[in-house]
Parts: sequence; structure tokens; C-alpha cells
Amino acid sequence: METKKEKFDFINGAIILIDKPYRWTSFDVVKKIRKLIRDKYEIKKIKVGHAGTLDPLATGLIIVCTGKMTKKISDLQSLHKEYVATIKLGETTPSYDLETGKDRTYETSHITRELVENTISQFIGIIEQIPPLYSAKLIDGRRAYEYARKGDKSKLLAPSKVKIHSLSIMKLDLPELVVHVKCGKGTYIRSLARDIGEALQSGGHLTDLRRTAIGPFSVEDALSIEEFEKKIIL
Repeated sequence: METKKEKFDFINGAIILIDKPYRWTSFDVVKKIRKLIRDKYEIKKIKVGHAGTLDPLATGLIIVCTGKMTKKISDLQSLHKEYVATIKLGETTPSYDLETGKDRTYETSHITRELVENTISQFIGIIEQIPPLYSAKLIDGRRAYEYARKGDKSKLLAPSKVKIHSLSIMKLDLPELVVHVKCGKGTYIRSLARDIGEALQSGGHLTDLRRTAIGPFSVEDALSIEEFEKKIIL
């Protein structure tokens, strides 16, 4: 695993841990890293890819692979992920996060810590989850968010089975609920936020998401884009 003290061999293949900035897409990160490497080494082509998409409104760990290490992307994608998710109870949004404005409000006075603990325990294990329409899932050859952003809500996404390894309360200060999630491949934390809100009969949407780990790789060992840029220029 690369750390801040190690050197990268981009051409032969490297694994780079990046702390993705807020509002950057995963492809923005790949594009920036590819450009920096190409400019630094004056090469026209180099394979660069990421091992797992992170939403633009989320921050945290992205694994970027270069050269021959891009062959490891599929294996890296299958590793479990860990997140710290902040959910605002009592309000819902069509996108299940802050991409869209609230559409409904609900009562939260009935919510207690005991109720939340009992409710989230139901989501541990293999569950069925419906992905957000505001997502990159493909529907008839197009991304789901293309339909959603044009106001076409007629398209439906099929539920998929995902695995939640663990789910625990980090903070409960109504209407805010902060949870730690350890989950398998393909889990949408936005959908989990929606489902927890529905189960609590209060509604809920994601207001902050940070990916803290992918398998044995930790965001604590990751570089910011600025740190990576300084490192590669030197």
C-alpha cells in the first residue's frame, strides 16, 4: 500500500490513495491525476482508473490505479467500504441527498435512541435496496440521473441485494443522525439514509458522506489533490 512516505512508479503501476474533494466527481480525480503524470513524465498515454465511484457530494477515499495496477481494479472494487454518514431526519429529497431540495417534512418527536438502535439493526446483513434514480445506474442504455434531471420519474430501478456488515450510531442529535457503515460492493448510502428514515416513520436524507476505508486502505493514508500535485512536481 502506498503511503505519503513512499515513491510511486506510475509507469509500471501504482496504487494511489486520494482524499476526494467535495463536488469533484471520481472521473475528475482520475483526469487530474492522469494529466499530472503525463505532464511530469512527458508521455502521451498512461492507463489510469479508479476502484469505486464516490458521489460528487461525498468526500473521502478513492483508490486510483495506474499502469499495470489497473488490472487490480476489479479486485479492489470487491473490497468492503466504510463510511461516516450524516442523515437529516424529518425531511426527504428526491435525490436522497442535497442535490435536490426537500419535498416533504415529517415529525421527529417520537424518535429515541432506542428506537434508532432497534431500527438500524434491521438493516444489518443482506438486504434489498432500490438505487436512487439520481444515480449512474443504466436504464435502457442511459444513466438514471439523465432521466431524473429531465423530470422523467417514470423509469424504475430494480432492487438489488447488498450486504451491510455493520451499522452503528456515532451521534444522535435530532434531527441529525450520524452513523458508521461498513458495507459490501454496490451499496448506496443515500438509499440507506432514505430507508432508515422511512423505517423510523420520519423520512430522511443524506447531508454529508465521507468514505473512510476500502478494505485495508484508510483515508488517513490518503493524499489530497494538492498534496499529490506537490509530490509529483518535486
